[in-house]
Amino acid sequence: MDFQLTEDQRALRSGVRELLAGRFGREALRALADAPEPPALDRELWRDLGVAGFFALRLPERDGGVGLGLPEAVLAFEEAGRALLPGPLVATHLAAGEVEGAATGDTVVTAVDSSGLVPWLDASDVVRGDAAGAVPIRSVDPLTPLHRAPAGAPDPLATLLTAAEQLGSAARSCETAVRYARERTQFGQPIGAFQAVKHLCAQMLVRTELARSAVYAAAVTADPAEIRAAALLADEAAVQGARDCLQVHGGMGFTWEADVHLYLKRAWLRAELGPSAGAVEEEWAAAL
Repeated sequence: MDFQLTEDQRALRSGVRELLAGRFGREALRALADAPEPPALDRELWRDLGVAGFFALRLPERDGGVGLGLPEAVLAFEEAGRALLPGPLVATHLAAGEVEGAATGDTVVTAVDSSGLVPWLDASDVVRGDAAGAVPIRSVDPLTPLHRAPAGAPDPLATLLTAAEQLGSAARSCETAVRYARERTQFGQPIGAFQAVKHLCAQMLVRTELARSAVYAAAVTADPAEIRAAALLADEAAVQGARDCLQVHGGMGFTWEADVHLYLKRAWLRAELGPSAGAVEEEWAAAL
């Protein structure tokens, strides 16, 4: 299967990356992470995403949408994952066309995940699923406030788009590690010249590209089993990639000032959304 992007798909990816770089660059990311209070959702940014068609990508043009497909949505969410864009992006995107204002970014929608986690509950206008009695819990990710409620129904599309975010996060961690390995010197040469660091970076790249193939394939087939398998690979690439990135950075990687921990914490959180890795592995084993 050929996964080469078309010219239009490359333009879409570049456009989303430029939009997020201009509206949610590193300064905005750090300001939100360093804020003393729980993070606040940027409603203006949310509306800008709506104007850009982020939430309405898969809506038919006759309904005011962009009229693209699931593969294009995966590319957009991959870029959101690269930027660590906060907010209930997946739930709002999936609500476009069903919840008034979701497509345009005027309405923020969250959902009760099949794990029972509800991100950004207090900042949302609409909750899909039963969040009655939801209680706030401490989130490992400083950019994602959480509540816990009774588990909701699994949604394969939500799983796929979350996997796309994990893919973007994994790619960004790999790029960050490689860049640092080229810049940081030790014993008179870049640390990237040392075999141990080379191996870490190579393994990060392999995991990322393997996850990319699986996520892109699942976006084409929309097969629930392939989606769950892609999510497993994307979770591994994002979590292990951020861990390896931290190792490449050495002691500096463990500091709050470095961005590495933000990618690791978001990857941990996303990996808890949807069905557990163990449940997916058991399902695949039974099928085989």
